Amino acid sequence: MKNPSVWAVVIAAAVAASMAMGIRQTFGLFLLPLGTETGISVVTLGLAVALHNLTWGIVQPVTGMLGDRYGAGRVAAVGGLLYAAGLGLVAVHPSAVTAFVGIGLMTGLGVGCAGTGSVIAAVGRAAPPERRGSLLGIAAAGGSVGQALLVPYAQVGMGWFGAVATLGAMAIAALFIVPAARVMEWSPRNPLAPRRSLSELPGLARSALQERDFALLTLGFFACGFQLAFLTTHLPAHLALCGMPPWLGATSLMLVGLFNIPGSWLCGKLGGVIRPEVALGAVYLVRSLAIALFATLPVTEWGTLLFAAVLGSIWLGSVPLTAAAIARRFGVADLGALYGVCFFSHQIGGFLGAGAAAVLVQTTGSYAAFWPVMVLVGLGAVAANWATRGPIRAAAAA
Repeated sequence: MKNPSVWAVVIAAAVAASMAMGIRQTFGLFLLPLGTETGISVVTLGLAVALHNLTWGIVQPVTGMLGDRYGAGRVAAVGGLLYAAGLGLVAVHPSAVTAFVGIGLMTGLGVGCAGTGSVIAAVGRAAPPERRGSLLGIAAAGGSVGQALLVPYAQVGMGWFGAVATLGAMAIAALFIVPAARVMEWSPRNPLAPRRSLSELPGLARSALQERDFALLTLGFFACGFQLAFLTTHLPAHLALCGMPPWLGATSLMLVGLFNIPGSWLCGKLGGVIRPEVALGAVYLVRSLAIALFATLPVTEWGTLLFAAVLGSIWLGSVPLTAAAIARRFGVADLGALYGVCFFSHQIGGFLGAGAAAVLVQTTGSYAAFWPVMVLVGLGAVAANWATRGPIRAAAAA
């Protein structure tokens, strides 16, 4: 399917993102049960997830550029196979080494190829400029559908069959990315458009980062990764340490996914009405205030569910807004590569958020000292995005 319809691209991108993003959102549920079954320590699994985030960030500019040149669908299909192989490796032979190789490296490569950062470039190229924001939001919401479905699936599976068997089932689920990728964008949508080679990526990144406002946008995305990686990886464990029942962690992550389905679409729509960087600052402000309240007030079941609902409404809203901001400044021909450059900062934040928290809880037995850091980092992102100026170039050039 050389040039599928816009809605076919959006739906296929949403399915691929649903599997790629939904599976990784379950990693926090495995943190304690997988350790109990296999003897792998919590800090080892936490650092493996941190490495997953860092690997994802490192490869995202490369996979984005490969998708721009050869078609995002081809790259996503490779990602689905890598994802399944990485999860299957840990399921077949669980150990500290396979956790780092399978979860840390292979699934990091897989989500870099098939996650939201890669597939939204295909949507951005397929969508007309006047509808780009809302369609990017719909594609980003696909990741939340996966989270809403796969989190309870993983929780029930661990209860019935154990963590190792459930990880194997997740590997099978990752294979659904491959047929979706075939529909999404198997070849470049405009084969006559100039396509950059990988050797041009460093120059493209330097040129973009020399622009003050792109650098500020990239800096703000660091905070997004820092906050979300910590919450995805450690919120269930934090609730368990607070004496909350096991179902609460899974239900919270499921609610995040459910509320982000309309939330991502609304954020994408908002990016077409006001400047995306202004909307991004508001997203980071609401998220930081919610985190501050959750950390300050006593932990209760209803308070946690409300916190998850608020977070969910803006969880992946930063993705379509960031993509829209880049498209307004640079056009869509290099959207995958430039989003990848910006996303590398996001995943450095994710690596630090997941990894530092794993070391902290192993050392102190508590996450208490980490919550104020989460708030301060988020407020820094608010300042960075609100300090940007409107794009000088024509909107959605190229």
